[in-house]
Amino acid sequence: MPQSEILENSALHRFELHEAGETAFLSYEKSSGSYRLIHTEVPSALRGKGLGTKLVQGVLQLIEQKKLKVIPQCPFVIDQLKAHPQYLGAVDEKYKYLVQSKGQ
Repeated sequence: MPQSEILENSALHRFELHEAGETAFLSYEKSSGSYRLIHTEVPSALRGKGLGTKLVQGVLQLIEQKKLKVIPQCPFVIDQLKAHPQYLGAVDEKYKYLVQSKGQ
């Protein structure tokens, strides 16, 4: 997935993915070393097409590249991290309990 599709809109404190004239977004709060991922929103016309997954995975890749950490607050982001453990390294240590299964 080309990461150029994911845009950071700092003015609105969110990452955006534009498709078919619609915008899916993941809102955040940024601190010096992390992004608190708060809420994922996909327009109803685009739901069920994997756009939310594409957005969250792209955002996690961007944050990893910036060498910053993720604080997952959004339930969808938490579910994505559980389903894609390759991104667990990006999660702030204090919050890994949210995304790890009991066996990890």
